[in-house]
Amino acid sequence: MSSGTGAALRLLAAAVDAKAVAEIGTGTGVSGIHLLHGMRPDGVLTTVDSDPECQQFARQAFRAAGFAGNRARFIPGRALEVLPRLADGGYDLVFCDGDRLECLDYLAESLRLLRPGGLVCFEGVFADGRTVDSAAQPAEVQRLRELLRAVRESTVLLPSLLPVGDGLLCAARRG
Repeated sequence: MSSGTGAALRLLAAAVDAKAVAEIGTGTGVSGIHLLHGMRPDGVLTTVDSDPECQQFARQAFRAAGFAGNRARFIPGRALEVLPRLADGGYDLVFCDGDRLECLDYLAESLRLLRPGGLVCFEGVFADGRTVDSAAQPAEVQRLRELLRAVRESTVLLPSLLPVGDGLLCAARRG
C-alpha cells in the first residue's frame, strides 16, 4: 500500500468519525494501522482474512504501533463466509482489499453492513493501468471494470475515484 493510500484511509476514517470499521483482507496490517489511526480512540477494526499467519503478523504490527489488543477483532476465514455474520448497518467504513474476483460480492455485503453516510473503499482498482487498457484483460480486471460500473450507476452510492496508490475507489452510502 502506498503512503498516499494510507493517508487517504486515515483521513476517510476520521471524516466519518469511524467507531466501527470492517476490513476485507488483513494482509500484513499496514492498511489496518492507517485505519486505526483515523478512527475514534474507542473504535474497533474488524479485519477478515483467510490466512491466519497474516492475521498473527498484523496483530503484532498493531501492538508495535501502540494499539491496545481490544482495538482490533481478527476473524479468520473467507470473507464471503464471514461477512454475512456481521451486523447490518453496524459499520461506518468498509475497506476492501481482498480477492478481486469477489469485489462485486464485497460491494453487496458492504451495502448491507454500512450505516447511512458510511463509506466503502476498494484498493487497487487501477490494476496497474489495466482497467483502462483496451486490450484483452484477465478475469480480475474485467471484474474491477464491472465494480467501477456498478458503483458509478448505483442510486444508493455517491462515488469518487481517488488517484492515490493503485487507485482507491470510495463511495458514500446515501441516507
